[in-house]
Amino acid sequence: MMAFTDQIHELATPLWQQSFEHPFIQQISGGTLPKSVFRFYLLQDRYYLSEFGELHEQIANQLADAKGKRFLLAGAQGLKDGEMAVREGFFKTLNISAQEIKTTPIAPTAYNYVNHMYAALYRGTPERAVAGLLPCYWLYNEIGKQLISQGSPDSLYQRWIETYDSDDYTDSVDQMIELTNQTAERVSDSEREAMTATFLRSSAYELDFWQMALDQEKWEA
Repeated sequence: MMAFTDQIHELATPLWQQSFEHPFIQQISGGTLPKSVFRFYLLQDRYYLSEFGELHEQIANQLADAKGKRFLLAGAQGLKDGEMAVREGFFKTLNISAQEIKTTPIAPTAYNYVNHMYAALYRGTPERAVAGLLPCYWLYNEIGKQLISQGSPDSLYQRWIETYDSDDYTDSVDQMIELTNQTAERVSDSEREAMTATFLRSSAYELDFWQMALDQEKWEA
């Protein structure tokens, strides 16, 4: 029988393929993405990752599975120590100041993506919230694996690619996939359907995030 994550991965394939082919990703690979776009992406992603780490902790507090709880709490700490540290290195290279971080408005797509995941937890279940976290892990890993063979002529973008093809990152993705499968095994068919819908919506927001960065999206007046 096909694993739950294989089933939802198959359903998300059209969305993920659009991410692989998106101009943001293609320009990262080609080294042609304007630095202004990458700066905007990093500033929005910093907000997203901060909330992503907080969600790990809040989901862990509601999850009954002890192993899953430990993984999520470790993931929250890893985001603080690892992923955010990597971002800080990018900020330094691009001269992104603490003041700029503080004063940059959160773009609509970043705001809505985060709210979608909080809604999955607080208007749904911790199981749905777990499924909502998975695309960020898994899609970035697949992008890293696709791009690493050709790399990028831009050293900054090459560093970004390598972040998501590392052994440590791939291991965390595998653990998140395992947690999602174990979670799906313990719930009803209707709850698995809700988990699937949450996963697909997160996948759609991942695609929207690239376009948000290219557009340097702002709230309409």
